Amino acid sequence: MLRNSLSLRAAIVTALLSLLWTVAPANAFYLPGVAPTDYEENDPVPLLVNRLTPSMDPDDQHLRSVISYDLALDLAGLALRGHDWKFVDNYHPAFHFCRPQNGPEKQAESLGSILFGDRIFNSPFDLRMLKNESCKTLCTQTYDPRAAKFVNRRIRQDYALNWLIDGLPAARVKYDEVTDTKFYSVGFELGTIEADKEPYLSNHYDIIIEYHETRAGKYRVVGVVVLPSSRRTILDNSGVVANCGVNDKLALNRDTNTQVTFTYSVAWTPSATAWATRWDKYLHVFDPKIHWFSLINSSIIVIFLTGMVAMILVRTLHKDIARYNQLDLNEDVQEDAGWKLVHGDVFRAPKNSLILSLFLGSGAQLFVMTGFTIVFALLGFLSPSSRGSLATVMIVLYTLFGFIGGYVSARAYKAFGGDKWRLNVIATPLLVPGIVFVTFFFLNFFLIASESSGAVPLGTMVALIAIWFVISVPLSAAGSYFGFKMPAIDAPVRTNQIPRQIPEQPMYLRWIPSMLLAGILPFGAIFVELYFIMNSIWFHKVYYMFGFLFLCYVIMVITCATVTTLMVYFILCSENYHWQWRSFFTAGACSIFVFLHAILFWVSKLALGGFVSNVLYLGYSLLISFVVFVLTGSIGFMTSYFFVRRIYGSIKID
Repeated sequence: MLRNSLSLRAAIVTALLSLLWTVAPANAFYLPGVAPTDYEENDPVPLLVNRLTPSMDPDDQHLRSVISYDLALDLAGLALRGHDWKFVDNYHPAFHFCRPQNGPEKQAESLGSILFGDRIFNSPFDLRMLKNESCKTLCTQTYDPRAAKFVNRRIRQDYALNWLIDGLPAARVKYDEVTDTKFYSVGFELGTIEADKEPYLSNHYDIIIEYHETRAGKYRVVGVVVLPSSRRTILDNSGVVANCGVNDKLALNRDTNTQVTFTYSVAWTPSATAWATRWDKYLHVFDPKIHWFSLINSSIIVIFLTGMVAMILVRTLHKDIARYNQLDLNEDVQEDAGWKLVHGDVFRAPKNSLILSLFLGSGAQLFVMTGFTIVFALLGFLSPSSRGSLATVMIVLYTLFGFIGGYVSARAYKAFGGDKWRLNVIATPLLVPGIVFVTFFFLNFFLIASESSGAVPLGTMVALIAIWFVISVPLSAAGSYFGFKMPAIDAPVRTNQIPRQIPEQPMYLRWIPSMLLAGILPFGAIFVELYFIMNSIWFHKVYYMFGFLFLCYVIMVITCATVTTLMVYFILCSENYHWQWRSFFTAGACSIFVFLHAILFWVSKLALGGFVSNVLYLGYSLLISFVVFVLTGSIGFMTSYFFVRRIYGSIKID
């Protein structure tokens, strides 16, 4: 209870601080939390340890798990039977990593960092500025057969350790053959699989720290590289390393206990890299031509669609409106079929107008939140050194923009002629966020059962609910109040009492074909960046290409607007006046391709062996697709609504 209470308090304080951060002006050059730390010679430099995360297999380039583990993990009875495990009664430490003398102390984390599974603790490493170390003993641990099986399986699944020194992640040096450059890849392997197919635990760490001297006697950390290795270290009677075992690897015995001595070496190397550019080595662009090709391809699609809409508005509609507005209508015009014939039904309230209005409110809220988040990231307000800042800002902005969601939902529902305004006020802040939260809560049970560090603590869950009901719900209710106080949006034409019969529709204008035809175009604007975002999420990479993301987001919005406008025009021309839900689903069909892309990514890049990993991946993919559906569907409806009002407001009706 104490731990949950502390987690609750920490999460609420973090959210409030994040809120103040987003609205308060900056008084210094450096953003909050990312100011440099100056060290003097022999000053302690803390090394913090984060979770273990699965990484890509270097041989087949596949990910074998999506479950991360806490470095300070103590599993209450994690027993292994081959590849299956279950809980038993006896206490069993899982990883046996060395711990500080007074026990691990959890470091303060942001709300977004907790949600993404970061679990940061202090460590027993003793690092001193400019002080080199050679094969220094950390501790000696005993691995029993069950622990050996557990750790060996994590090695086979290519799990990686994640350390932080002065806010910089420890990394491996990799080489990109396409761009002919070296870069730092975050994390380093827990162990290795050699030619004999045996897993070897890395128990020695060569820590190479790059530093930059700013002025006399002042130094800053600008790079961290860790070279792990497996060594059968031999100690003398006093506990001092007698033989560091460079040429003798250590394998954990699955039948008997294994003694493992952890050691480390430290080397400080000067660097010309300035503190302000120290992240450049980590933020590597894999073949930037791909991004430019994607932008050019998406831009061509947008130009084509915009040209089509312009042609319809300027030529076809202009001629139609001019013909329909002639005072002396001849017989040919009167018998002419087209979009004018449904003027008496086009503003008829859609079925389930309450649900549509709720989706529109949440979609408007998501649209504004996404735009502001990307702009903040583009301007550099979300530094990668502030872990979890992106997720924290998204939650805070979505909470604050609850007013917009309530206002849009109320205005739409009033325009539809709805009379259940109390239900609209209550359901607007509950429906879409509730679906997301319930799904997230359900998937969190699988993480808890797996003892994953990604399992969100109960205190954080309570904090999210508190933020939701204390801030978002009242703001949404206030927006709904002002929305219902505003006069209803009058339709430019009268609605007939008797609905018009809809003729048989062409194949390409039916629900599924039209959705598939229209949905693929907005997806085409974002699929390349979506691939890199998926890599960032599942392979635990740092995503920072917000310039490309901003342009792709703008192109996606324009594409959703134009393709939905075209489809609605074709539907009206075929004398089908049920355009409201059709416009929402037409643009929202982009989410179908987002989920299909996730399935393709699952098949081509992942080789998840466990049931839990597959459920988590598919569950989160469905959740992301649902959010995209609400966002893009709302964009499609809004543009179609203004388009329909515009064309029917331009004709004269007898």
